[in-house]
Amino acid sequence: MRDAETVTFGGSDLDRAAYLRGKPERLEELRADPKGTHIVLWQGKPLVEGEDQDTLVRLPHDHPLLDECEPDALFLGLEADRPVFGHWLKDWWPEGLDASELGGFVDTTAQSHPTLAKDQVFAELRAIMTRLTVRDAELAATLRAMIEWHRRHGFCANCGEKTDMGQAGWQRGCESCKAQHFPRTDPVVIMLITHGNSVLLGRSPGWPDQMYSLLAGFVEPGETLEAAVRREVFEEAGIKVGRVEYLASQPWAFPASLMMGFRGDALTKTINIDPAELEDAVWFTREEIAQAFLGQHPTLKPARKGAIAQFLLQKWLEDRLD
Repeated sequence: MRDAETVTFGGSDLDRAAYLRGKPERLEELRADPKGTHIVLWQGKPLVEGEDQDTLVRLPHDHPLLDECEPDALFLGLEADRPVFGHWLKDWWPEGLDASELGGFVDTTAQSHPTLAKDQVFAELRAIMTRLTVRDAELAATLRAMIEWHRRHGFCANCGEKTDMGQAGWQRGCESCKAQHFPRTDPVVIMLITHGNSVLLGRSPGWPDQMYSLLAGFVEPGETLEAAVRREVFEEAGIKVGRVEYLASQPWAFPASLMMGFRGDALTKTINIDPAELEDAVWFTREEIAQAFLGQHPTLKPARKGAIAQFLLQKWLEDRLD
């Protein structure tokens, strides 16, 4: 698909400078470089600024907030030869904040640290992702996925002993058994399944009322992406799929998926949902989808803006899937 890389988190040609990851002395020099910039994540939320929370904050190397972050920084790459490092603010907690306010399906809260300017806040990435520049979105998503991986993999999967960060954050090593561990990305297929003028959408339990999206599922060991598309659609909705075609991909750092978008032709139309997977599945016409995008459909709200599901539906409406 010609517009594939215009999807949110589609990439900005950031120079990740992987050749520097194994040079600790050079990285220490870069970390102290006055030209370098530093971005910070707290509770999965990037530090942003602006009235619309649309700009990733780039702190100088000597900002006091960095002293409160975890000591190991992640080297994210170079921007016009300026090093960019990512930091995890792990142990700080805003006074009086109720933890139940965080982590909802849509978290619209924002938190500010005492060392920061008033308009600099930690905001939920899914709520602001479409307002960020392409570069800021890539940096924020990369740092979020990497920190989540470090948070979950502090111990060796091989022997159970503690692991330590290496390669500027792109590896964890076990001193006990010498195993090396690398960031994981989970492959997920997401499918725009059509039958004539209609598209198949489903909703999971716990989603906001009336929200429907494209069907999706994890790729299993030993199967192709195309086989995963057909299996997932049949398992979840009882629909058999014939021709399958790849369209676009999207890194989805919640926590670490690579969403791979496909189109597929339905061979059957009778829906038989698996209630363990879906609450409902419906064929919607092209006209109904267009109505929903305008906020005028009485029972349908499409997937959130910025998600590849909405991206693919929009391209389908515009006849721009080729």
